[in-house]
Amino acid sequence: MTGGTRAGRLTAGLRAVPRVLREDLCTLARDPLPRMRWLAWTPHVLVVLCAVLMGQLNVIEMDGPRVASVPGPDPLLFVVLQSVAVLLALTRPIAAWWLSTAVLFLAAVCGENPAHWPWNDGQMALHTLLLFLLALRVRPRIVVEALVLTLLSGALNVLIGLRRHTEDHLAAHTAVLNTGTLWFAIAVVVGAALRGRRVARTRLVEQEELTAEERARRTLLEERSRIARELHDVVAHHMSVISIQAQVAPHLAENPSDELKENLAGIRQNAVEALAELRRVLGVLRSEDPLADAARHAPQPTLDRLDELVGTVRGTGIAIGTEVTGERRPLPPGVELSAFRIVQEALSNLMRHAPGAEARVELGYQRRGLTVRVVNTPPDRPAPPSPGAGHGLLGMRERAAMLGGELTTGPTPDGGYEVTAVLPTHDPARATAATGSPAPETAATGTAATETAEDTA
Repeated sequence: MTGGTRAGRLTAGLRAVPRVLREDLCTLARDPLPRMRWLAWTPHVLVVLCAVLMGQLNVIEMDGPRVASVPGPDPLLFVVLQSVAVLLALTRPIAAWWLSTAVLFLAAVCGENPAHWPWNDGQMALHTLLLFLLALRVRPRIVVEALVLTLLSGALNVLIGLRRHTEDHLAAHTAVLNTGTLWFAIAVVVGAALRGRRVARTRLVEQEELTAEERARRTLLEERSRIARELHDVVAHHMSVISIQAQVAPHLAENPSDELKENLAGIRQNAVEALAELRRVLGVLRSEDPLADAARHAPQPTLDRLDELVGTVRGTGIAIGTEVTGERRPLPPGVELSAFRIVQEALSNLMRHAPGAEARVELGYQRRGLTVRVVNTPPDRPAPPSPGAGHGLLGMRERAAMLGGELTTGPTPDGGYEVTAVLPTHDPARATAATGSPAPETAATGTAATETAEDTA
C-alpha cells in the first residue's frame, strides 16, 4: 500500500514537471539588475566588458580546424548572439538564458573544433556569467531548472558528437562537459547565495520599518492614555460640582415647583451616572498601571505649582529663570494641566540631554490663549548615553493638539534648544472637532511619570 502511494506521488510529480517548467521558464518578464548602493553602475559596466572580452576569446577558439565542412551559419553569428544574450541578461535574465542555451546547442551541432566539443572556453565563460546573473534575480528553484536543462543540452551534444567524431574524442568531450558543469554549478551557487543575502537584508529592513511604525503607534496610544487619565480628575471635578449644585439648587429657591425639582433631580442623576461611567473607564485605563493608589488619586498639577517645579530643577544645579508676561489669571483646568506638563517634559529633557545648560521658562498670557516657552543654552559637556528612546515630544504635541493648539520644537541659533506651545483658551468645541477626543478604549497602559523625548534638547 505504501509502495503504491509512493509510486502515485512520483507519477504525479513527473506529470507536474512540464507545467512547473512552463510556469518558471516560459516568460519574457523584465527583471533589471538593480543598481548597487556603493558600486552604483560598476557591475553593469563589468558585465559589458566581460561580454566583449569573452566574445573575442570565443572568436579565437572557433577559428580552428573543422571536423568536416558542415553547412550552416557563420560561427561569428553564434559569438555575437551569445554576447548579446549576456547583455540581455541585465534586463531579461530568463529570455537571455534561453538564447544562450540555444546558441550553445546550435553552435555544437553546426560543427566545431573537436578538441572543444561541445563547448569552448569562451562559450562556457559567457554562459557561466549569464547563469550567475540569472541566479541573482530569480528563485533558486528556477535557476536549478535552468542549470539542469543546460547540462541536458550539453549531454545531447555529446551524444550527437559520437556520430560525427571518432571514439577517441569521447574522453575529451566528457572532460569539457564536466568542466562546464563545474563552472555552471559554481556560478549558480554563488549567485543564489548573494541573492539570498540580499533578500534577507531587504526583509530585515522591511521588518524594522514595521517595528518602528508599530512602536510609534504604541507610543502614541500610551501618551493618549496618560493624558486621558490625567484629564479624568478635571472632568470628574466638574461633574461632581454639577451634581452638588443640582442637589442644592432646590433649597436655594423659594417655593420651587415640582417641575423644577424633577429637572434638577434628573440633572443630578445624569451627573452621578456619568461620573460612575467615567470612573469605570478610568479603571480600564489603569488596570495595568503600576502606580500606587496614592499617586493615582493625587490632585493634578496646575500652573500654581510651577514655582515648585522650577525649584526642584534648581536643586539639581541647573540655573533656571522664569518670566511671566500679561495678566496672570485662572485658566481652564485642561489648559493649566497641559501647560504644566509641557514645562515638566521640557525641563526633563534639559536635565537629560543638556548637562550644564541654563534655561528659562516663559509664560505669556494673552486674551485668547497662553504661550509656553522653554529655552536652554548649549550644554557645556556631552550628554550621557540615553537608556532608551522616550516620547516626551510626542506627549507634548498630543497635549497641544488636544486643546487645538500648536507645538514647535527645534534648535536655537546659538546651539541651544527651544520648546514653544500655544494653547488657546477659547472655543473648546472647535478644538475638539479639529482634533477629536482622546480614545482611551484603544490606548495601551502607561504611567504618569515623565518620559523624556527622543530628540536631544
